[in-house]
Amino acid sequence: MTQPLIAPSLLAADFANLQRDLELINRSEADYLHFDVMDGEFVPNISFGFPVLEAVRRHCRKPLDVHLMIAKPERYIDAFAEGGAASISVHYEASIHLHRTLSRIREMGCRAGVALNMQTPVSLLEDVVDVIDVVLVMTINPGFGGQKLLPLSIPKIRKLRRMLTDAGSSALIEVDGGITLDNAPTLLSAGADMLVAGSSVFGADDPLEAIRQLKNSRQLMVA
Repeated sequence: MTQPLIAPSLLAADFANLQRDLELINRSEADYLHFDVMDGEFVPNISFGFPVLEAVRRHCRKPLDVHLMIAKPERYIDAFAEGGAASISVHYEASIHLHRTLSRIREMGCRAGVALNMQTPVSLLEDVVDVIDVVLVMTINPGFGGQKLLPLSIPKIRKLRRMLTDAGSSALIEVDGGITLDNAPTLLSAGADMLVAGSSVFGADDPLEAIRQLKNSRQLMVA
């Protein structure tokens, strides 16, 4: 049984002890470190940008999964790729020339991802499925950490899995928002491949054990 990919979210880390938390992630079974970029325009919050990315890259040995929750993300693709991103996801809702942007992400040597807000239908990706490596399904309304997963995201993941299968796509389904050990098996059963976890990792008494349990959560899947 294939284990899911786990990407702890930096947004939930302790920034007063960032190097400590990054070293913890290095020792863990995590596959990626999720790096949210928010501009206060596309979403109602501001997070971090290039200086933090550069600092994280110096200390983190895990590949960086960059999620651009920003307006006009095409302006910064090259900079984030050159800054060390392994994967870059842009929002469908923020990208006017989506096919071109995804193609550029690939040209820069990164996995190309599309993120979808809760209200955005998966069917809108049919014309760009040929240049997608990852679909990041938001299971909350983006902008703030610590929210609970919205149940309507489950049938959306199932629909997306069917669409990708029918298209012959090998793109991964990544889910972000309110992920816990309790709901991880349901998300995986619906078709998710990669779990972004913030509070459930960094807020746990034992973050290493929390990551290990998420990594093995497919064993808890219901038929």
